[in-house]
Amino acid sequence: MYIFPPFPQNICMKKFVLAALGALGLCLGCAVAPAGNARAEEDLVSGCKSACLIDAGSGEVIYEQNSLERMPIASVCKVMTLTLVFEAAEGGKLHFGDLVCVSERAAGMGGSQVFLQSGLNYTVDDLVKSVVVCSANDSCVALAEAVSGSEESFVAAMNERAEQLGCRDTLFANCTGLPKQTQYSCARDVAIMFANLTGHEKYFDYSSIWLEDFVHPDGRTTSMTNTNKLIRRYSACDGGKTGFTNEAGFCLASTAERDNLRLVSAVLGGGTSDARFDSSENLLNYGFANYCNKMVLDSEVNINDRLPVLMGVKESVCVRAERDSFVFCRRGEQPEISFVVSLPAAKAPVFKGDVVGRIEVYRDGVMCDSLALVCSEQADRAKFFDNWHKIADNWCM
Repeated sequence: MYIFPPFPQNICMKKFVLAALGALGLCLGCAVAPAGNARAEEDLVSGCKSACLIDAGSGEVIYEQNSLERMPIASVCKVMTLTLVFEAAEGGKLHFGDLVCVSERAAGMGGSQVFLQSGLNYTVDDLVKSVVVCSANDSCVALAEAVSGSEESFVAAMNERAEQLGCRDTLFANCTGLPKQTQYSCARDVAIMFANLTGHEKYFDYSSIWLEDFVHPDGRTTSMTNTNKLIRRYSACDGGKTGFTNEAGFCLASTAERDNLRLVSAVLGGGTSDARFDSSENLLNYGFANYCNKMVLDSEVNINDRLPVLMGVKESVCVRAERDSFVFCRRGEQPEISFVVSLPAAKAPVFKGDVVGRIEVYRDGVMCDSLALVCSEQADRAKFFDNWHKIADNWCM
């Protein structure tokens, strides 16, 4: 327990090592995986030119093979197409219920498509679904035009966003992945971009759909089948993006979640379709067998620090983290966890759920998370009688 002065003037900044916070009941018990569960790294990827496996939360690379080699990625580039659409929706630029009038250019796209009819209006929701489920090129162009006015402007935004994400070995020339000169990426960049896409919860509304009819405004239907077979053969997999051209080979970005750990894998240049799915499954199995997320803050448990309350019926109140916090690490590893707490004094009244400060989480001296602190209880403003009672009590002491 740390005691604050009655009327602190400065933000209180303190750093604690994990051992000092045992009273929080932190969950650090990730069991060490039996040695036999982890495959030899050289056996993970077979029949593919490059691969990368990362933790989606931290971006930490778990495994890579030729991960920076630039190569075509075919329809996997739609990961960035979808990212820009979700970001536009979250920014209020468009809504999933909006109607998009399909242009002749969009309707004329070849390759994978749902056969949109030019001049007809389709909802953003249906167009996005067709991109996620069956990689519809015509829907990609229709969405690009809705967001940016033209595919060319949209592609420029794709490249700008890739650079913001730190993808230095990526260049887009269209929003579909159809063969075009000067277009490439790499396994590591694909993993980074897809991990970012998984941060949009709306994506998972579509990603596990296996079979569904796409209903056109004129009453026609087009059958959609998910190109990502991993969602059927790997129980933890809930999303992915396939790609194939003769130049790119068979490609796959995939994600799976187990025990609060979300992994993202990328395999490029597969010689066969099975090679990309087998290699992705091996990568995910290896990641789950050898790594875990350790809970270091439980949102249901108060932290040791209390919030000083000025002019309140209580001098301080309990606080907790706004959400659970996890630290990614290898199974059996015991990283040094420390915290920096910022809790400026608050003026009454304060209410349960009010954001009152922040807590930063450090793993081996490097910040890995930052989250708000919220009140666990209410403190009303003190009335005259309350203050007189305190003065009398202090006088009697």
